[in-house]
Amino acid sequence: MELAPLGPDGLPAGPVREEADLAEAVRSRPDVTRWVWRSTAEVYPRLLAAGVRVERCYDIEDAETLLLGHEGRHGEPRSAAAALARLRGGPVPPDPPQRSAAPGAQSSLFEPQGVGLPLADLLAVYAEQQRRHERTAHPDRMRLLTAAESAGMLVAAEMNRAGLPWSADVHRRVLHELLGERYAGGGEPRRLAELADEVSAAFGRRVRPDLPADVVKAFARAGIKVGSTRRWELRSVDHPAVEPLLEYKKLYRIWVAHGWSWLQDWVRDGRFRPEFLAGGTVTGRWVTNGGGALQIPKVIRRAVVADPGWRLVVADADQMEPRVLAAISRDPGLMEVAGRESDLYQSVSDRAFSGDRAQAKLAVLGAVYGQTSGDGLKNLAALRRRFPRAVAYVDEAARAGEEGRLVRTWLGRTCPPAAGAAEDAAEEAGLPQDDPAEHPAGGPAGQSADQGWMPGYASGNSRARGRFARNFVVQGSAADWALLLLAGLRRACRDMAAELVFFQHDEVIVHCPQDEAETVVEAIREAAELAGRLTFGETPVRFPFTTAVVECYADAK
Repeated sequence: MELAPLGPDGLPAGPVREEADLAEAVRSRPDVTRWVWRSTAEVYPRLLAAGVRVERCYDIEDAETLLLGHEGRHGEPRSAAAALARLRGGPVPPDPPQRSAAPGAQSSLFEPQGVGLPLADLLAVYAEQQRRHERTAHPDRMRLLTAAESAGMLVAAEMNRAGLPWSADVHRRVLHELLGERYAGGGEPRRLAELADEVSAAFGRRVRPDLPADVVKAFARAGIKVGSTRRWELRSVDHPAVEPLLEYKKLYRIWVAHGWSWLQDWVRDGRFRPEFLAGGTVTGRWVTNGGGALQIPKVIRRAVVADPGWRLVVADADQMEPRVLAAISRDPGLMEVAGRESDLYQSVSDRAFSGDRAQAKLAVLGAVYGQTSGDGLKNLAALRRRFPRAVAYVDEAARAGEEGRLVRTWLGRTCPPAAGAAEDAAEEAGLPQDDPAEHPAGGPAGQSADQGWMPGYASGNSRARGRFARNFVVQGSAADWALLLLAGLRRACRDMAAELVFFQHDEVIVHCPQDEAETVVEAIREAAELAGRLTFGETPVRFPFTTAVVECYADAK
């Protein structure tokens, strides 16, 4: 491989050298402040396997994704080879197909997926990317976003390497408590079979509760019309089959998504190792490539147990959406409220809803998620009177989305102007969705449920896209902030045994020796404050966490 030092202009500042061993080349240069390479997902796992850690990097293919989005070209090939072809006016090659994660193994992380380029060509792409950063609406913010996303790629690779502590014995006990004995041949366990019999007895005929169409027909024969077997719809039905059916659906989901087969596939040597993918949705939120790590039921979290003498530091960001909205809208009233030590929703309720906290929370989330009809419209009007700039900010984002204009987060991550964005993150926007128990694999062809698949969502509908854009500016800006939080926390933990092992939207888990736990708690607090300043500038907005130091993940909630 070829290596060369780079100057501030992105051009070689010294001779190009041939190196046979990447890990040794990186290990022998501890003074390097940042490595520029084509793909962190391919390079960094090999370094970690060799015991080499880097402080900073610039991921060229990830930067290409961000820049294409900013230019309104979301979905175009984002490989370094494609970027080079665009730069030189040649035919643009398609990106290689996305691979599937290998259950219970990490071998897929070491298989090259992209197309390598000679160093001179890679440097040409890098230099052009620096020029493109300068042409963005806010170059400094966009450069910060690119750096934050590259840092996120490092964190994801390290989390994949570390794995989430997982007790297979506890998991098996939980499954036995919930589901009963397993029958030979892979059929439903005892408790599911019993519930299926109860459902059938309630209808007076044999009904398969795992088949939604069969259940809908059974209700129709009983003179009850239901459009689906979603939980909220079934709860409105007065029939003796409802309770066992709801219990069946809950346990069936656990059996399929986190049952014995899942345990065998995904947990090895006391660790659950899903493949975390930084920036896996258009909002910047992470996904996992298999394993369902972002959808672990609370009861299954009992199996997430720290090593002996270690602890899990579980940190949840408090009331993230309104705090981010305050920071990006610069609404004076909402920023003042978001800067208080007291509960934010209670403070909003004292100002605009006569102390009704529940009503205030519904109003704020309704403004973010676009629930502007019925009581939502009344709540929004009250919110607008007290916090006009905040509501106007998301209103303008919604209008831009409906009109097909580009919508950006505070740092410059861009919502695509047409179909595609909605299907990637409709769940994040709070839009109606199918019951996951009706789609055990998560989506078509076994697509991971973590990837936001949303059946039946009309991505071309302008009103729906407006709702998504309204949410995008808040959720996407929160995702940008979270990347800088992770980068700061990673840096704070670099001289400790502590390791980041889990991240989900606004929650992070650090696994550390017991005597490091309080230091990690303080590091999280400081990283959150620093991320707030770096992302949004100097504002009065606070970004506090609720933090728990526990031996078991389930005890943190």
